[in-house]
Amino acid sequence: MIPVLYSFRRCPYAMRARLALQSSRLTVELREVVLREKPEAFLDVSPTATVPCLVTTKDVIDESLDIMKWSLAQNDPEDWLDMPDEGWDLITKSDGPYKSALDRTKYANRYPDSDPAEQRAKAGEFLTDLNMRIDSWIFDRPTIADYAILPFVRQFAFIDKAWFDQMPWPDLQAWLERFLTSKRFAGIMTKYPQWKQDDEVTLFP
Repeated sequence: MIPVLYSFRRCPYAMRARLALQSSRLTVELREVVLREKPEAFLDVSPTATVPCLVTTKDVIDESLDIMKWSLAQNDPEDWLDMPDEGWDLITKSDGPYKSALDRTKYANRYPDSDPAEQRAKAGEFLTDLNMRIDSWIFDRPTIADYAILPFVRQFAFIDKAWFDQMPWPDLQAWLERFLTSKRFAGIMTKYPQWKQDDEVTLFP
């Protein structure tokens, strides 16, 4: 049995899981989930009922960063895991305070007690730090840190792309633009129909 990935095309967590699977050159069965109509097969296996969720012969992995680590532990031809410890700290900051501020900016109506302008400024502090670190990549070549964080920079950028583009983050903006125009990004953003129980198998990548 090949692993099964329950995914949602536009979800940044699912994007980074697909990026790692793509880099690792592993093949999975992709099942595109429509979040308002989650299939029973997905709900039966996912402890959190969130995408992405990877079902292997041994485990169910429903945290996107864990899917990235699992994929690259099987095969890491681009050496993404060969990264300074600082990279893991950046991922933790991205997944924690930065993502919290991003959500309170993008989905301000869900957080009536938060000031979206203040939250955007908090997210901007993380991006300012990233901009100072990036010289083509966060480190001297691409690592898991780049591809774990890029989908969330993309998500923030498109809240207000005109505003994002005029911020003093030239290296960050160039890093994101290279990603958005890359074959790698195009390769994970293929549109798939909603998965149903009796569908033929869709392989990814």
